[in-house]
Formats: sequence, structure tokens, C-alpha cells
Amino acid sequence: MTLAAELEAIAIAVAREGGDLARRRRGEGVAIAATKSALADIVTEADREVEALIRERIAVARPDDGFLGEEDGIHAGTSGITWVVDPIDGTVNYAFGIPAYATSVAAVMGSPTPEAWEVLAGAVYSPAHGELFHAAAGHGAWLDGRRLTVNAAPGEAGALVATGFGYDATTHAADLAVVGKVMPIARDIRRMGAAALDIAYVAAGRLDGFFERGLKPWDHAAADLLVTEAGGQVAWFDDDERPLLAVAGPDLLGPLVAAVSDRV
Repeated sequence: MTLAAELEAIAIAVAREGGDLARRRRGEGVAIAATKSALADIVTEADREVEALIRERIAVARPDDGFLGEEDGIHAGTSGITWVVDPIDGTVNYAFGIPAYATSVAAVMGSPTPEAWEVLAGAVYSPAHGELFHAAAGHGAWLDGRRLTVNAAPGEAGALVATGFGYDATTHAADLAVVGKVMPIARDIRRMGAAALDIAYVAAGRLDGFFERGLKPWDHAAADLLVTEAGGQVAWFDDDERPLLAVAGPDLLGPLVAAVSDRV
């Protein structure tokens, strides 16, 4: 078994266990533990519990690895591998009972920053739907035994594109203006509120593309690998306070990036 395949197996196991815990806690009722960057940016008790569970399981399986979690921050390792974890991506959806949330687990080599890392394995688990997307570098992206492939070039009707907005209300006008720039190449826009799922859906051909400013590393680490292993491409521009991520098939990425940024 290759290292990537070994890490993929761990990612699958801990994402499923963590996501199932999140689903059970949702059924029991959600307690809001805190807010983060803005009043709308919440943390639930389940976020913290799920992340602690995943970190504990990884520490047993690979004690020398580092860990970067949304709730508990960075913990350095000595192996050169870091696990990048979002225990509940789409926490607001989760808190409101909207079944569009996911547990995202990735294993990266090198510095745990998107512009420097190499993603070796990842899993994105949607517990409300029982779907687990997973990939190992060089081995394809998969869902329920089906190999995933991004969509070919959109037809005349345009691309089905998803996006997300940050919680800082002062950024919303600029984000809405970008949507206006995308509409000439879009069939329609989707706004589901869980970046990891949006990007996984690009890998699965359910969406043609996705873009968003201001994402954190744990929002997209695992899902980026799904897209590239499904034949798509990822563009990451970390040149301001709100880095830009765009993902799509090869034919759409260039026009999408041109629409959402000053770069071509």
C-alpha cells in the first residue's frame, strides 16, 4: 500500500466516525458554544467534540503527524505530514437543520498552507446524505465505488457554478458584484453554504465550477484533491486578506478565474 493510500484509509475512517458523531449530536439538539470572526460565524459544541475525536484517532494511528484543525489550531509534528480538518463544514446549516454540512479530513505533505502543501489524501463526508467522497494522490477520486470525473466544457446554456460569502457583512457588496461578473458565463448560481461539499460536487460533476474568497485551509484541502483527481483544476490566489479559490474543469477554469479576479 502506498503512503497516499494508507493516509486515505485513515481519512475515510475518521471522517465517517466524526461525521456520524456530528449527525447524532444534531439529532440530540445543537448548543451554540461561541462566535468567531462575526456574530453569524458560530461554533457549536459538536464542532469541538468532533474535532477532538478526529485528532485523538489520528494521534493513535500516526503519532508523529501534525494537525491543523479549525477549532484547535496548529499542532506541529515531526513526520512531514499534517492533517487538515474541518469537523463540521457548514456549521450554520448544521445549526439550523439544513442537511448541507460535511466533515472534511485531508493529509498534506509540507507546510500546511495551500500555496505550499501537497495534498496526499482526503475525504469529505456528508453524514446527512450518507455520501463519502475520497481520494488518494494518483489513485483517482471516488464516491460509493464510482470513479468521479469533472464535467466537460459547458454548453451554450452556460456553467452551473456555486459560490459562498463570508460572514463579514462589509464584504457582501463586493461578493455580490463578483456574482454579477460570473453570470454571463453561468447557467445559474448555487449558494449552499458548505465549501467542502460544493467543491466535492464539482469533482462529481454535479456542479461545473466553484469560487469563493476568504476560505481557510481546512475548508478546501480535502476537496481540492477530489477535483484534481477527477480531472479538474484548482486556482488559489493568496495575495490579499481574502484569498481567492476557484475550481472547475480545464475548459471552464480560465474563463471563471478571469470573471472573478483581476488575473487571467
